[in-house]
Amino acid sequence: MTGVKGVTTSRRTRARLASDGALLLVAVAFALPLVWLLFASLDGSADLRVRPPTSPTLENFDAVLTDEITFTPMLNSLLLCGSATLLTVVCAALAAYPLSRHRSRLTRPYLLTILFTTCLPITAIMVPVYGLFVQVDLIDTMYGTALFLATAQLPFAIWLMKNFMDGVPKVLEEAAWTDGASTTQTLVRVVLPLMGPGVGVVTIYTFIMLWGNFFVPFMLLLSPEQLPASVSIFTFFGNYGSVVYGQLAAFSILYSTPVLLLYILISRRLGGGFALGGAVKG
Repeated sequence: MTGVKGVTTSRRTRARLASDGALLLVAVAFALPLVWLLFASLDGSADLRVRPPTSPTLENFDAVLTDEITFTPMLNSLLLCGSATLLTVVCAALAAYPLSRHRSRLTRPYLLTILFTTCLPITAIMVPVYGLFVQVDLIDTMYGTALFLATAQLPFAIWLMKNFMDGVPKVLEEAAWTDGASTTQTLVRVVLPLMGPGVGVVTIYTFIMLWGNFFVPFMLLLSPEQLPASVSIFTFFGNYGSVVYGQLAAFSILYSTPVLLLYILISRRLGGGFALGGAVKG
């Protein structure tokens, strides 16, 4: 009996070691690009090899911290993605509320249609969209591009928002209606504050998807002074000569900073929102 237990324990130990080794390899595979990014940004003669810089320097950051390379494209990205994210979150909340609160035979088919639209590749519709934008004089405009970006992200945002909204007890809305609140006031003052984590998830997800979008701004924005950072990084490092890996790494670090700051800001602001939601549901 003791021998059987020993064999079983040995097998479990080997299986655990094998799984830990596999997880370690996956972690290394994901960590290597980040390590290269950090090392290359501090190396004046960086290449594709992952190696610590022999003499760390900030000259790569000094080279990319200019109006043409970083500041103007980053400002364009913030304006473009910020406005599109705000429009997406507002429209998603307004569309998800009736889907969550009013039951109908058409609700499920409508939700399935929304889910289907999220599966369509953006490249499949860009040719007719480009022609439409030319006809209505929206080509090479920031507001037109922001409007299309928000429209492209809206289906999945509605789907997410509706699922989060289903978790808010309807009895709280009924209490607000009893006190004389309108439907809009109930949505803004009762439902959305209680589903703060859900709104935060939709906001972060939408902003990240828009921040890394290259194809849509590349097609709809033609003026160099209006290009966001996701496009300017391609035009600067791809078209004007050989790739300077150190500057590319430095720009990539700067480019990822707004997303990290947004995540930290929303996480801190929602610290009380999680507790409130749990107290209400409990």
